Amino acid sequence: MSDSKAVRGPRDEKADKRTSLPTFYRQVVAELRKVVYPTQEQLVTYFFVVMVFVIVMIALVSALDLAFGKLVFEIFTGPDQT
Repeated sequence: MSDSKAVRGPRDEKADKRTSLPTFYRQVVAELRKVVYPTQEQLVTYFFVVMVFVIVMIALVSALDLAFGKLVFEIFTGPDQT
């Protein structure tokens, strides 16, 4: 059996120390400066891709709901009495 430090090793004393609030804030700001924001053209493209996907999914779910609704209605009402 292997001795894994991830499971049984002594805890690192440095890992238990919490970061102060100002240090945390500075780290957050530094990470946000690394973010690459999309251009307006990319944003418009992503918007339309998402909208088309959502509309297709709405149509699919609506069609399935209508089909299953009619199927259940036919099962529970029985044959037409006309």
